[in-house]
Amino acid sequence: MFGDRNNRKRYDGYVAALFDPAIWSAIEAREKKLRDTISRDPKLKATLGAYDRIRKAQAELAKIAPRYDYLEQERPISVGYRGPRALYGTLFKYARLLMRALDERAKPNGERIAEFRDSAKESLELSLFSTEPVYDDYEILRLTDSLTDFAEKFGGSDPLVKQVLGGKSPRARAVELMSGTKLKDVEFRKNLYGKSAAALRAANDPMLDLARMIDGPAREARKAHEAQEEIKRQAYAEIAKARFAVEGTSTYPDATFTLRLSYGKVVGYEEDGKEIPPFTDFAGFYRRAAEHDNKPPFDLPQRWVDRKSQLNLTTKFNFVSDADIIGGNSGSPVVNKANEFVGIIFDGNIQSLVLDCIFSDKQARAVSVGSAAITEALRKIYDAGALADELEKGRGD
Repeated sequence: MFGDRNNRKRYDGYVAALFDPAIWSAIEAREKKLRDTISRDPKLKATLGAYDRIRKAQAELAKIAPRYDYLEQERPISVGYRGPRALYGTLFKYARLLMRALDERAKPNGERIAEFRDSAKESLELSLFSTEPVYDDYEILRLTDSLTDFAEKFGGSDPLVKQVLGGKSPRARAVELMSGTKLKDVEFRKNLYGKSAAALRAANDPMLDLARMIDGPAREARKAHEAQEEIKRQAYAEIAKARFAVEGTSTYPDATFTLRLSYGKVVGYEEDGKEIPPFTDFAGFYRRAAEHDNKPPFDLPQRWVDRKSQLNLTTKFNFVSDADIIGGNSGSPVVNKANEFVGIIFDGNIQSLVLDCIFSDKQARAVSVGSAAITEALRKIYDAGALADELEKGRGD
C-alpha cells in the first residue's frame, strides 16, 4: 500500500508539473533551440534523424505495450513487488524465478537475462529464498484482481486468456492456484532450485505450470520491447552528443553514477497563495500531530510523546532548498559554504518531481533533515549520546 501510494504521489506531481504552462514552454523552447542549432550545423545535421527513429520506436512500443505490461514487465522491489500486470503476487514471482533460473543457467553467462547472470546470483537467491510471510487471502485478492484486468483488456475469447484461466472465473482460478501450489515452502523452493527443468515439470505445481505457460509469449514481448528501447538509447546518445557539442559545459554531463554536486540556497516557496517557510522545528512537529489528534499518519511514537519536555522545541527540524535533485538522491549529505555538514536530503516536495525533465527553482525544493535535529534526537530521544559525540567530534580512540 505504501509503495502504491508513493508511486501515485510521484506521478500525480510529475504530471501536474508538466501541465504548468511556464514549465512546458521552457521545455519546448529548449528543444526548439537545440533542433534549430543542429539543423544549421553541417557536422550535426545528421542527428535530426535520431528524433525520427525515436518517434518510430515509441510507436512500436505502444503496440507492444499491452503484451509486455501484462505478461513480462515487473515492478521493482523498491516499490513493492507485484509481478507482470496479469499475475500480481509473491508466489508467481517465485514460480517465474525458479523456472527462468533453470532455463537461463543453461546459457553462457553473457547471453542470460541480466537478473540471472552470475553477478546477480546473490540477489536472486536472496529474493527466491525469502522467508517473508505469504498471506493466502491477500495473494488470492491480488491474483483475482490482476486476472480480471487481464481478461478485460484482451477479452474472454483471447486464446491466452482462455489458457491462463483454464475455463474458470478469475476468482476461482486464483483460489485453485493458491490451494494447489507448494511454493510457500522455502525448502520446496530450495530443493527445486538445484534441480532440472524436468524436475520442475514433475513437481505438478499449478503456479509453476502457469509460469511456464506464459513464458514463451512473455519472452517474445520482452525481446520486441528491448529491441525498440535499444533503438531509442542509441538515438538519445546521438542527441546527447550533439547537445554537449552545442551547449558545452552549460549543460549537465551524462549520468554515470559518479559523484555529483548540486548547488542551491535554503529558501521557502509559495503554494496555493501561502508562503511556505524554509524551516520546520520540533514545536511544529508536535503541533502538527496534535492538530490531527495524533492519528495516523500523524501519530507519534510513545517515546517522542514521553520525552517532549526534554527537547529544545526551537531546534530546526527539516529545511528546504532549491538544490537540483532527482530520485536516488536520498541520503546525500548537505554542506554549507564553510564545508560544514548541515543535513541529509531525504525527499523532495511534489513540485520537485518536474526536475526529471527540467530544472526549475520556482517551487521545486529538496527536503533535508537538519544536523541539529539529528543530534538533538540522538541525545534526548534515543539515549545515543556517545554516537552523537562521535558524529560531532570524531572517534576518540
